[in-house]
Amino acid sequence: MAKVVMVQGTMSGVGKSLLVAGLCRIMKRDGYRVAPFKSQNMALNSFVTKEGLEMGRAQVMQAEAAGMDPMVCMNPILLKPTDHTGSQVIVNGRAIGNMRAREYFSYKKTLLPEIGKAFRKLEEIADIIVIEGAGSPAEINLKKNDIVNMGMARLVDAPVLLVGDIDRGGVFAQLLGTLLLLSEEEKKRIRGLVINKFRGDRSLLDSGIEILEKKGGIPVTGVIPYMEIMLEDEDSLTERFAKREEGVVDLAVIHYPRISNFTDFNIFEQIFGVSVRYVNSVANLGRPDMIFLPGSKNTMEDLAWMRSNGLESAVRELAQDVPVCGICGGYQMLGREILDPEGVESAGAIRGMGLLPVRTILQGEKVCRQVRGIVNQVEGVFSALSGLCYEGYEIHMGRTENIAGAVCGSVEQLQEEQLLEPGVFVSGGATNVYGTYVHGVFDQGGAALSLVEALARRKGILSGSAMYEESVPWDWNCACMDYRAFKENQYDKLADILSAHLNMEEIYGILREAHLQ
Repeated sequence: MAKVVMVQGTMSGVGKSLLVAGLCRIMKRDGYRVAPFKSQNMALNSFVTKEGLEMGRAQVMQAEAAGMDPMVCMNPILLKPTDHTGSQVIVNGRAIGNMRAREYFSYKKTLLPEIGKAFRKLEEIADIIVIEGAGSPAEINLKKNDIVNMGMARLVDAPVLLVGDIDRGGVFAQLLGTLLLLSEEEKKRIRGLVINKFRGDRSLLDSGIEILEKKGGIPVTGVIPYMEIMLEDEDSLTERFAKREEGVVDLAVIHYPRISNFTDFNIFEQIFGVSVRYVNSVANLGRPDMIFLPGSKNTMEDLAWMRSNGLESAVRELAQDVPVCGICGGYQMLGREILDPEGVESAGAIRGMGLLPVRTILQGEKVCRQVRGIVNQVEGVFSALSGLCYEGYEIHMGRTENIAGAVCGSVEQLQEEQLLEPGVFVSGGATNVYGTYVHGVFDQGGAALSLVEALARRKGILSGSAMYEESVPWDWNCACMDYRAFKENQYDKLADILSAHLNMEEIYGILREAHLQ
């Protein structure tokens, strides 16, 4: 049997996901086969495995840190919110339908056998499994049917590290208050406390830690400094949406209420001089060098939201000169219309933005697959990508049809009935508007850098080893050409910091003692 340790938090956003990733990397470097696990994740950022199964991207990031291929058994239940009180429920990588919160709360205990099977599958290939909790174990109104915090720890007999966020303030109250609300059996599972996101002089914490350990009866296993790590974060808690500064090349991503898979744009953040701004109003749209319409969990409602607040009109006007690219749901929005005869989202139909000559028909069967190919000749600013290899994945509920001579810049030709999928960089000919269903399409082959360079040239910045505009240096040597290598570097950086500030000897000791019952 694999050894197990679980990371729980005093609240959402305390750093559980990164801590799990860092522990996976440390243990991998120490020679262990290690795997991440989260029984239930709620997120709109998802990924498709080689088998065509859908899972949360946080566990994909953790699997990469562990040096393992992402497997759906690392995240057997994924909830993708459709509105404030409902979610699409995905079990073992396949959508089983939409449920309201109360309905799912009553239903989720029936999924325990599936969680157990997924965990046992991981045990067959791993020496150590690092489990991530969700929210807080002290959510006493939800304890009865818990399958992701102490309920999960009990299921697999896991010792727990409890993490608090000092950057938000009140970390001692967070940790002690959580312990106070746990049962004695649950409290016994807590083997170490971790204070995360600390800034300043470590010695100033000593007196507080002494009182914390005395009152809580549990040792502090580490004080982790605030880290500048560029890895994927929880989509509901990301700080990326707050960025407003414009770079030499300025990319605007429309931030509608149900935005999903905005990880498509993370690679652009690694290129020197490029800004990625998430825009939710006309006032902060400005005149960017390119506009992206990202994925959406409810395409029709998010399009209606854009229409009501003026962003649709602003994007349509800018599209006469500014390149626009829609990915997945954003691609569907750019077409002439979206039809929903089966009531997949909102039923009925909605007029699209009319910037691409395509029509989308939403269907109940979800498309989940990995794709790869070579980009054929594309017109306009995207011509810089012609001939490049791409690979990525699709997650969508619709089929998109060519209704007026759209051009597909992909080696994969138009299929029967003129379907434009898995269309890569579909355009209406020599226009500024492009669409694709492929997530991650910019991550390989220098695609992101080629696009940025094309935008820079279009803007009048001279090409070469150094480019200038208004005395702002542009050094291509600072750009990240290999996103995978960049992420590997970040995983190692994360592991180095955690190794220096966690008592790993104590954590390995907790693992050796793993059986608690």
